[in-house]
Amino acid sequence: MAVFWMLVTGACFVAVTAIVKIVGNDVPPAQSAFLRYVLGLVFLIPMIRPILNAQLTPRALKLFGIRGVAHSLGVICWFYAMTQIPIAEVTAMNYVNPVYVTLLAVVFLGEKLAARRILAIVVALIGAAIILRPGFRALNLGHLAMMFTAISFAVGYLIAKMMTDEFGPVVVVGMLSITVTLGLAPFAYAVWVPVTLVQVGWLFLVAVFATAGHYTMMLAFAAAPLTVTQPVTFLQLVWATLLGAVAFGEPPDIWVITGGGLIIAAISFMTWREAVLRRRNVTPAVAQTKG
Repeated sequence: MAVFWMLVTGACFVAVTAIVKIVGNDVPPAQSAFLRYVLGLVFLIPMIRPILNAQLTPRALKLFGIRGVAHSLGVICWFYAMTQIPIAEVTAMNYVNPVYVTLLAVVFLGEKLAARRILAIVVALIGAAIILRPGFRALNLGHLAMMFTAISFAVGYLIAKMMTDEFGPVVVVGMLSITVTLGLAPFAYAVWVPVTLVQVGWLFLVAVFATAGHYTMMLAFAAAPLTVTQPVTFLQLVWATLLGAVAFGEPPDIWVITGGGLIIAAISFMTWREAVLRRRNVTPAVAQTKG
């Protein structure tokens, strides 16, 4: 089920990408991000009771706060990058994120990497590097913003995994909405411009898909370790590339096709190996279950 939930998560986040691209430069990135979270607070209503019943400890509040700060900065940079570089490049650069997440999970959560998953991650990252072609073309502020976004989100995802082990997905998603809304408020105030009802409507849809995506991501985290769920996120690149070509006139070139092919091959191999192991009814050792 973890792979399924991550596939749903990817579809939701690609929808978010498309809508943010539509809004474009008309609304400053910090304000767009803030409105997305403010409008998304409507989904917080059914989460209030579970959050109150969770009896959050000072340690939990501190970790949720750190995640909120990291995610706030990452979201601002991500909204900015969407106005500067193509969708496929934004999505491809997100694949630096699993590297940071996996390394942090190994260091702080004690998760182990099975050889097949190391191979899948390496091959998929090679595919993303082929798409970006670093060193062969100039990188602008949008690329730098995405690099910072990847680091910020990696910190947030690691804390989310830790919190999912202690609280339910509803509490983790609800606390993210609260902390990020508060974190974005001063940045939005500093650049505020008038918005239309149409723009508000688009940003409400961003809130719908983003909230759904974070919830299904929490379900995936609860079902399996990060080293299982993270490689599946590479499929988002395929969907985002198709979206950019069809909806925004950003046709993929041979580099995108080649890199995307490597990513699909890596994910397919990993999924196939997991299915084979399940069919054999092998009970893995504790260390292997964290691979």
